[in-house]
Amino acid sequence: MGVFTFEHENISVIPPARLFKALILEDIDLFTKAAPEFIKSIEVIEGDGGVGSIKKITFFDGNRVKCFKEKIEAIDKENFTNLSSITEGDVLNERLEKVTYGKKIIATPDGGSIVKNTSKYFTKGDAGVKEEGVKAGQQRIDGLFKLIEAYLLANPDAYN
Repeated sequence: MGVFTFEHENISVIPPARLFKALILEDIDLFTKAAPEFIKSIEVIEGDGGVGSIKKITFFDGNRVKCFKEKIEAIDKENFTNLSSITEGDVLNERLEKVTYGKKIIATPDGGSIVKNTSKYFTKGDAGVKEEGVKAGQQRIDGLFKLIEAYLLANPDAYN
């Protein structure tokens, strides 16, 4: 098995505590409101939504990804970090065993945030990871992030 690590950042004017609450703690509610044209549903299929829980994320037709299951591995509310793993779904293919995503939200001097994203692709056997595929996925995440930020700016009382 190989492990390929990629890092990516998103910058936001939203303060870290609010962004963490929205993106990590209340993502089921937020994502279906902020990106209804992409995400059909998010449901907790095992657990209470916290560490150890498994969520099923389903996208609307027309998206490259139809659905996947995500396991919440860690949540650190004080340091605004989390870790989750995709172990099932069409995100994975004949090359991938699982993908983990970590987020760390840090404050900027102007009161905004930097979201540091780390993705690790665990491959089967000696398979590699196509960097252009990872970059395309990051662009989709950037677009989703912009929708979420726009929703939070338009709804200043949400997720405080």
